[in-house]
Amino acid sequence: EAVREDGRALFHAAAAMRAEPEVVFEAVGNWGFALQYAAAALRADRAIVLAAVRQNGKALVHAADALKADRAVVLEALRQNGAAVMYAAAAFRADRGLVLEAL
Repeated sequence: EAVREDGRALFHAAAAMRAEPEVVFEAVGNWGFALQYAAAALRADRAIVLAAVRQNGKALVHAADALKADRAVVLEALRQNGAAVMYAAAAFRADRGLVLEAL
């Protein structure tokens, strides 16, 4: 319940709660950086990471490497915050087309 009010509450949640997709989805929906407190498996969950980067593009820093290399995820992150490019996979950091598409 607390994570619905403030995603930062995930920091104080038990490990079992940090592994619950519904709980983490609620947390990242209102504070993208709550992704950093999610279980590793959920940092690799595309839907959860998309929700996080839509709220704060820089939350990409806490996503699993595979999702940092997912064009759609990176594009969403860049649309929210262009500075998120620094957390994308190397191939995307040099992809001028992707950056322009995000504008």
